[in-house]
Amino acid sequence: MVRTNNRDRILVVDDEWDSPILKTVIRTLEDEGWDTTVVKPTQSHDAGAEFESETLFAIDDIDPNGVLLDVRLGEYKDDQFKGLEILQKIVEYYPQLPVLMFTQYTQGPERETAVRGTLQLDSHVDFIDKLASPQEVVLRLRRLIGRSPSQILIGERVVLDVTAKIVSVQTDGDLVTISDIQGMKFEIFRELASTWYKSPGQLVPFSRLERYSEGEEARASLRVRIREIKVALGNALGIKFGAGDFIINVRDQGYRLMPPTNF
Repeated sequence: MVRTNNRDRILVVDDEWDSPILKTVIRTLEDEGWDTTVVKPTQSHDAGAEFESETLFAIDDIDPNGVLLDVRLGEYKDDQFKGLEILQKIVEYYPQLPVLMFTQYTQGPERETAVRGTLQLDSHVDFIDKLASPQEVVLRLRRLIGRSPSQILIGERVVLDVTAKIVSVQTDGDLVTISDIQGMKFEIFRELASTWYKSPGQLVPFSRLERYSEGEEARASLRVRIREIKVALGNALGIKFGAGDFIINVRDQGYRLMPPTNF
């Protein structure tokens, strides 16, 4: 299939596609700029076998960037883990296609079976509860697919524009550019912000950040640039960041972005 636009496409496979939970997730995905296609059964009874054939057909038809797949599909007992069977087919035929498994099994042997069946596969697969917020579902999908948006909002005031390569701060209703975060400092901050956006709290190893440092002492150069980024942001926000604030050094491992809760 030839794509007609550059928007990410998500295939949603869930027999409760018209439930409030799924409607909210789909609306959140679309608000974030994703195109969604929902597999809907054509028979009166939601047979798991129909979901399998329709899902594989839809993947061929729309060429999605990722799949949100329910563990249970259909009304019958044999359909209890039908999603895991479909997952195995996807991994076999489309090994590079990211799949986020979605389930209402929150405890007991059913959950153990769902988790084990999902994560045993050596592929681009993750697992999330239906009790998770729509925002977390979107973050998990972005992490699986490896994409970040063109603009990342950090807290309520800091905006990182990946395309324009600028960092700005909301001040009195205006967006003011921080001129001190450019070049290598922008790239360091972009790495930290993109990782935080996909998976809040995840560490960025030194090896990924030291690429943007110069000289023989890459680690020391990185430390200086991190400090300068924090000072520039602090000055723009009117906040004095300490050593353990905002961008945190994890000894012998790397840095992680941790925006304050009152940011």
